[in-house]
Amino acid sequence: MIVKRPPLKGISFVGSQLKNSSERPFADLTGLKAFVTGASSGIGRAIALEFARAGADVLVHYARSATAAEALAREIEALGRQASLFRHDFLQGRFEEFADIVWKRSGQIDVWVNNAGVDLLTGPEAKWEFAEKLKLLWEIDVAGTVILTRAAMQRMKLAGRGVILNIGWDQADRGMAGESAELFSAAKNAIMGFTRSAAMTAAPEVRVNCIAPGWIQTAWGETASEEWQSRVMSETPLRRWGLPEDIARLARFLVSLDASYITGQVVNANGGAVR
Repeated sequence: MIVKRPPLKGISFVGSQLKNSSERPFADLTGLKAFVTGASSGIGRAIALEFARAGADVLVHYARSATAAEALAREIEALGRQASLFRHDFLQGRFEEFADIVWKRSGQIDVWVNNAGVDLLTGPEAKWEFAEKLKLLWEIDVAGTVILTRAAMQRMKLAGRGVILNIGWDQADRGMAGESAELFSAAKNAIMGFTRSAAMTAAPEVRVNCIAPGWIQTAWGETASEEWQSRVMSETPLRRWGLPEDIARLARFLVSLDASYITGQVVNANGGAVR
């Protein structure tokens, strides 16, 4: 009996035909247009550069760090790709309005990454009271991710293709002691659970996944105390900090054609921690 394979959906691919996997590089993003929130530093910056290396044009969102965003745009252009800058402070809300502006200015977007989040560890907000921190996390990390995901999903479904990627936290659903852990587990669990439901709504045209990073050496990790350095090593079987580039390479795969059968998943990237 001959079984016909259904057409592939839920992938970001520009062009009338799909190339055979043997004819293209692994996790190739050539011809795609990707939007990354919070792209001026850390994980977002690494994702934007990795997408450009894979052949995508990148739309760079930032809030305050214009100099860093402009420097990133120059690096993307040096890789032979196009870069566009979008400034919006998520503290102002207006997420749907922002998504509308991005889409009208850019046309079809194939990949949308919700990376932007509050820095409660090294920023001035670290000294705020618990309730203030929770409110801020909910307004930016959670509401921002949910509303922007829905805005992108609606437009991508109309176009018949697209991929959305969110950012969680590997210890959110396992638990960790401390005020910061309580805050981030509440916010990131919300994002991870929402991702699974959004993926069911978005299918089959659009895929939605979430990366849950472990100990990643961003701003806080670079200045962490000896006690925390030792803790990271003891809790991570691979015995090293994760790098933003580790997350970026996973992101590249998940938004590519090579991951076309993956949706609704929360993928841990944490050096093997399984507690």
